[in-house]
Amino acid sequence: MFIHKAKDLLGINARNAIYLSRSSNKSKAIVHSKYATKILLRDNNIATAEIYGILATEEDIADFDWQNLEKDFVIKPTNGYAGTGVIPFRSKTSEDSWTDMLGNKWGLDDIKLHCSDILSGQYSIHGTNHNVIIEERIPIHPKLLKYSYKGTPDIRVIVFNSVPVMAMLRLPTEESGGRANLAQGALAVGIDLATGITTFALAHKSEPIRYLPGTKKKLNGIIIPEWEKLLETAVIASNVAGLQFTGIDLFIHKDKGPMVVEINAAPGLSIQAANRAGLRRRLERVEDLNIQGPKHGVKVAQALFASDFAAKIKNKAEFPVVSLYEDIIVWGDHKQKIETSAFLNTGRFSSAISKKLAQELGLIDVDDLLWFQSEQEEGKVPVVEVKFKIKDQVVKTTMIVSNKLNSKQNKIEIGRKDLKNFIIRFDE
Repeated sequence: MFIHKAKDLLGINARNAIYLSRSSNKSKAIVHSKYATKILLRDNNIATAEIYGILATEEDIADFDWQNLEKDFVIKPTNGYAGTGVIPFRSKTSEDSWTDMLGNKWGLDDIKLHCSDILSGQYSIHGTNHNVIIEERIPIHPKLLKYSYKGTPDIRVIVFNSVPVMAMLRLPTEESGGRANLAQGALAVGIDLATGITTFALAHKSEPIRYLPGTKKKLNGIIIPEWEKLLETAVIASNVAGLQFTGIDLFIHKDKGPMVVEINAAPGLSIQAANRAGLRRRLERVEDLNIQGPKHGVKVAQALFASDFAAKIKNKAEFPVVSLYEDIIVWGDHKQKIETSAFLNTGRFSSAISKKLAQELGLIDVDDLLWFQSEQEEGKVPVVEVKFKIKDQVVKTTMIVSNKLNSKQNKIEIGRKDLKNFIIRFDE
């Protein structure tokens, strides 16, 4: 069961009152329509599935060139809910017959009847224009194929203030009918924002599971392809939609990379259980940050929200033993590196680097600053991203830039946050 500090969790009432209200009704209305969303994405050069047709009347259904649909297409309502009414097709089996992803045969009359049901509003819960959209079906990425039941997995990314704050992988199952929809039985798998490695998994939105149902395939440790590009695409989509708080759903195409499926103005909150973390605390941490663009937003997310669990999966070796003083290698801009001595200061949480050393490494140019924070006795100090190597372990972290360390022998102090995968020997 997912247990966390209540103050860190975001509930529906707080989501609606505090965060959804920050976006305009116009922006919300656009993303409620799958068709309007497609146009928005296309006009802003954001990759999305190609549209083959929009059917608004019975005459449109009759006149559409069905015979031109050979394979890999999807029929869905333009304003559907929870994946209902969505039918992905794999191939054409005859002149008037197609096979869906579950192996069911559909005659032309069956498809036309389904489209008529969509027009009648059978699969929609809002709006009055219950149109049909026919679009390209995105195939399953080869690296995710063995985890998915006959449907394409997607990744949900929650974005706030241009920062990705949480993400999960949604895996279609036999129960969900091959759809990546949690309400219909898809699996929810948390993802570490720093690495793109999966962490924890849930069935039925709340039941913890370790393995893909009916198999011995672990659901943690899955590496999501093109992770940083996917996060950046999510931020760009959120920005062009004009939404301060949103959920971006993406597929990963083997050749085209991350593609936006949908933009959600009121994303659900079960993503918190899948990540065993609260959204509210994360939202508060990035609310007042001055984000310079999508790449900066991704860097901030990876610096703030790295998961301990994913780090343990990635680091298979025994934890190395270190002393209070260790020689390390530190990298700067343009791949230059410096060998220096560091003090492993367990009395501080975050690591720190002297301002002089940071300048020497080219780490405090305007483009490199992540944010500023208040530091006792020093006031507001910059925070930068630093990569260093200690005992053959490479660590990517954030460090405050300290004037106090300029006069000390050790220009870097490594805090508790970056010592979790080491054993410290204090007897020297």
